[in-house]
Amino acid sequence: MDVILLERIAHLGQMGDVVRVKPGYARNYLLPQRKALRANKDNLAYFEKQRAQLETVNLHRRSDAEAAAAKMENVAVVVLRQAGEGGQLYGSVSARDVAQALTEAGYTVDRNQVQIDRPIKSLGLFELRIQLHPEVEVTVTVNVARTKEEAELQAQRGGMVAGQELEAEPAEPFAPIERDESGAAFEPGAAPEHEEIGPTG
Repeated sequence: MDVILLERIAHLGQMGDVVRVKPGYARNYLLPQRKALRANKDNLAYFEKQRAQLETVNLHRRSDAEAAAAKMENVAVVVLRQAGEGGQLYGSVSARDVAQALTEAGYTVDRNQVQIDRPIKSLGLFELRIQLHPEVEVTVTVNVARTKEEAELQAQRGGMVAGQELEAEPAEPFAPIERDESGAAFEPGAAPEHEEIGPTG
């Protein structure tokens, strides 16, 4: 099906472009969301008549989105979920959950704006893109943890802490090498070998 784009659509085209898409994609998404019109003579004439107004509306929306993006710079939200000791969630975190967390933090975000390939199914920190406008996006951090305390630790350490000894010092991977006075290495616990020196003269 051929449609006229009423706004920029990623991987598809710019406002005013006539593009061919799958009929289901047009009927279920582009047309009901008013992102496109069926490409026919009447709609092409209508678009050309309304182009200036549509571009003005788009400009205002983009300006609003850019202002919102500036406020959302470096934003991190916490989503609390139950999980096993290995960090696997009993369930998952979806785009709807992320949008709700951002809304509760004071940002107006719809779940359709959350760019997530598949639901999050483990604890940890996740960088997600929020599409505020076809030409404006911002990256936010989603901190998925079992408790607020665990979320704080994950934020400090930069990743999941489930299953780790939180207070334990990291073990040394190798035993320290011991050396004798000359700098030669010897096994720990063994007496260093000394070269016998005979009488001179």
